[in-house]
Amino acid sequence: MVVKMEVDGKDPKAVKKDLMWIEKYRPTSMDDVLSHQDTVLTLKKLIDGKRLPHLLFYGPPGTGKTSTILACAREMYGKTLGSMVLELNASDDRGINVVRDQIKTFASTKRIFSSGVKLIILDEADAMTSAAQMALRRVIEKYTQNTRFCMICNYVNKIIPALQSRCTRFRFGPLKREDLIARLGEICKIENVSIEDEAISALVDLSEGDMRKCLNILQSTDMAEAAKNGRITAAAVYANTGNPTPAEIEECLQWLLNDDFNTCSRKLSGLLEKGLALSDIIREIHKFMMLSSLPTKARIFLYKELGEIEFMLSKGVHEKLPLNALVGVFKATAMLAVEEGQGATG
Repeated sequence: MVVKMEVDGKDPKAVKKDLMWIEKYRPTSMDDVLSHQDTVLTLKKLIDGKRLPHLLFYGPPGTGKTSTILACAREMYGKTLGSMVLELNASDDRGINVVRDQIKTFASTKRIFSSGVKLIILDEADAMTSAAQMALRRVIEKYTQNTRFCMICNYVNKIIPALQSRCTRFRFGPLKREDLIARLGEICKIENVSIEDEAISALVDLSEGDMRKCLNILQSTDMAEAAKNGRITAAAVYANTGNPTPAEIEECLQWLLNDDFNTCSRKLSGLLEKGLALSDIIREIHKFMMLSSLPTKARIFLYKELGEIEFMLSKGVHEKLPLNALVGVFKATAMLAVEEGQGATG
């Protein structure tokens, strides 16, 4: 499971120790990939049968898209990986000139001492310009005899239909909760991290199926708590990320449901002054309200308005206006719930 590295003039163990955990524990084989057993099994069969098509991996960040194709490449090429694979990501210029020059040059050349098809990995392909995607169509068709393409993206709708139709698509959904908990337990054991079960649960909740985010939070929290010689708790995880705790969200809901408009607005403003973000509060409130017993019309109204408030925040609106809008939405929802309840009773 741990990445194997060979660095000239350096002890591999020392280099490995200095790595960020997201790289140190990146899967090195297809068997280490979490949650996507069906996809991995299909890819293994295609590789074994030497029938690998052009691929399109899409889904949320941190779900194993890049790790999976790199594990496939290791299995296909072994020691010749460096000469048989070209990887480009969002940090590279991938306009039409890159397609015409770098990608086309790599796809058109053959290696003397290597056999099999070469692989071009285009990470975050949804950031490619439309002109570059259009130019890529012809390159894929022209060099398909000795080259395979794997495009990786978060939003498949940003890939033009002409490219989608040339690829076999695989969706990578958020990682399963039980898989995240198991992998975190393994990593904590290897790194000698002292952590409570509630903290692991908090990590999984905050990551929302994103293993990269999960490991980044774990490592940063471990570094912060190590300085205090403390054990990682759920409170430490929430404090390190600046997210509201479940207790704080329950308190917010009590204010929104029971206090008058001005009092509620003042208390919420005080919470934001402590460093919490209104967008995080709204996201967690939504999770709580999903479990509520609100009448249907009131529930529909609440979710619609919460979406509008979150959209306002995403556009950079000052938090004071959305905060008061949030209070007003809950007061209006409460009135709707009463009216709907009276109608049902009548």
